[in-house]
Amino acid sequence: MAADGSQAGLGLVDHHVHGVLTGEQDQDGIEALLSESSSPGPPGTTAFDSQLGFAVRRWCAPVLDLEPLAPATEYVRRRIELGNAEASRRLLTAARVGTWLVDTGYQSGAVTTVSELAQLSNTPGLEIARLESIAERLAGSGGGAGRFADELTAAVQQAAASTVGFKSIAAYRGGLDFDPARPRPAEVEAAAGRWLQQLESGGPARLEDQVLIRHGIWAALDTGLPLQLHTGYGDTDSRLHRADPALLHDFLLESEHTGAPVMLLHCYPYHRQAGALAALFPHVYMDVGEALNHVGARSAVVLAEALELTPFHKMLYSSDAFGLAELHYLGATGFRRDLAQLTGDLVAGGAWSASDAVRVSEMIAAGNAARVYRLSGP
Repeated sequence: MAADGSQAGLGLVDHHVHGVLTGEQDQDGIEALLSESSSPGPPGTTAFDSQLGFAVRRWCAPVLDLEPLAPATEYVRRRIELGNAEASRRLLTAARVGTWLVDTGYQSGAVTTVSELAQLSNTPGLEIARLESIAERLAGSGGGAGRFADELTAAVQQAAASTVGFKSIAAYRGGLDFDPARPRPAEVEAAAGRWLQQLESGGPARLEDQVLIRHGIWAALDTGLPLQLHTGYGDTDSRLHRADPALLHDFLLESEHTGAPVMLLHCYPYHRQAGALAALFPHVYMDVGEALNHVGARSAVVLAEALELTPFHKMLYSSDAFGLAELHYLGATGFRRDLAQLTGDLVAGGAWSASDAVRVSEMIAAGNAARVYRLSGP
């Protein structure tokens, strides 16, 4: 165990992550990435005055040659002095993640590609394809409403040859209380006709139609690859009460026969509901993702709550880090530290053996992801 209390050598698969921004960041840009809000804070305040901001100052500062808990202004000055590329390289390599599984569907033009992230971190990366992005690219091909269902299915199947899983942001595009059934071909054709007509009239190329989103989800399930679903905490584009994973209960009943793993991402503050679903359904898995970064010094408590009901072979690690490499670093090192604290307390209290603690830690950190995503190794 390392001096900071973490299991420093514990291998990790980050099964849901994004790239880091490629351009230089000023103080406003850095602070914007420390919050899920789309608006700046009130005048005279700083995003560093949060659990995440304090975690950055405590744990990331030494990686940039600063004292722990260096003032926010000093931290920003040092980061700008180093430059984004060097700061990112230091933080990503210090995270010592074994494999990144990268969602390429969000602001892909502003962040590193899978290969660029892998090169910068000296860690292999694999792609998670976002279903809504596949559909939005396809909409501009001019195939017509009658062919859209087959073309989207074919595009998903083609993507399955080069990706290790799929992601849907249905929670952002209407909520998780969608009709659980596979949509009928006539429904898909009618929905495609409405959407394509909107696009031809100059409407935004943003897929929000629930029928088309469901068609993409079922096409992904048919590939047998893991399907990631955003749940819980997100930005202002999502309605939190409609992102509760408990709303997926009927869909999970409907999809169980496919055998495709369904991965509930982030889940907070509904992590206990997600754990219950993972305990009930054989194809359901969960993580607490970005929540552990955002709750800062309270992260071990959240992880312990998530593991109250979640079978140990159903929990995975992810950071959901985007933009700032600090989030990739904090996610990895904080998760190791929290897992060490949690399992260490259980061993000290006589509830677990030391060998149990090691075995379960390795499962959650990398082994479960390697099994579910069919990786050759973490």
